[in-house]
Amino acid sequence: MRLLTRRLLPAPLTSLVLALLWPVLNQSWSLGHLMLGLALALLVPWVIAPAHEASPKSAADAPRAPQPLPRRLWIAVRLTFIVLKDIVTSNIDVAQLILGRESSIRPAFVWVPLSITDPHGIVVLAGVITMTPGTLSADLSDDRKHLLVHAFNVDDEAALVATIKARYETPLREIFE
Repeated sequence: MRLLTRRLLPAPLTSLVLALLWPVLNQSWSLGHLMLGLALALLVPWVIAPAHEASPKSAADAPRAPQPLPRRLWIAVRLTFIVLKDIVTSNIDVAQLILGRESSIRPAFVWVPLSITDPHGIVVLAGVITMTPGTLSADLSDDRKHLLVHAFNVDDEAALVATIKARYETPLREIFE
């Protein structure tokens, strides 16, 4: 059964993201856009699957980690709402800082120690940080144990690290590990 599922949906997470993202990007939840999003969600993973299976020419071209199966979807849904809320509140905070006195802005680079080891989870964490206004993922250490984050305004580096770990990294560990 699992082999049949893998043949029909070689990358279920990619399919889910495509199916949900298509109508969002087109700003239309009409039946036509839902059907097109579903068609893309089923066809695109089949088209890109051969690229994942190709043998690497060198160590630098090593194949990517296998596509994860979605686990604990309720945590992913909860995390989505947390991120959306943080994007809205961060937009307001950054706007207030920009419109205020320049001397009140304290940008900083902060190394965030990572507990998450799954490469997909690390990529999602870096993306979430970058999507949130006022923060940007700048680098990942070679050993993948630290993520360099640039923050537009940092009052307390330890608080920034604790917030990232609690709000984003912990749920991502539950989803990916």
